[in-house]
Amino acid sequence: MLSAEARAADPAPVFAALGDRTRLSLLRKLSDGRRRSITALSADTSLTRQAVTKHLRVLEDAGLVTMSRVGRESHFAFRPEPILAVRSYLDEVSAQWDDALARLQSFVER
Repeated sequence: MLSAEARAADPAPVFAALGDRTRLSLLRKLSDGRRRSITALSADTSLTRQAVTKHLRVLEDAGLVTMSRVGRESHFAFRPEPILAVRSYLDEVSAQWDDALARLQSFVER
């Protein structure tokens, strides 16, 4: 698993983790701030607990969820920080494109 600093510097794992509908659905369920077990997260899906666990591991590796043990169960919670870092990254890229398009417009209008 990558360190928090490495994850913040590289948005690719977050984009990769968010590129799957099942993982997006899991994040949507966890975004209310409540911790949930794998059993609870897989209850209203056609996925097995093992499949949900694999998706949760991808989300955990990207820093989007944290796992804690409660007895024999694993509970997962959403971490918004990677989303905020990716949003900042997208804002930077958007500003670069805006600048490039403004330069192109200026060049074309000469």
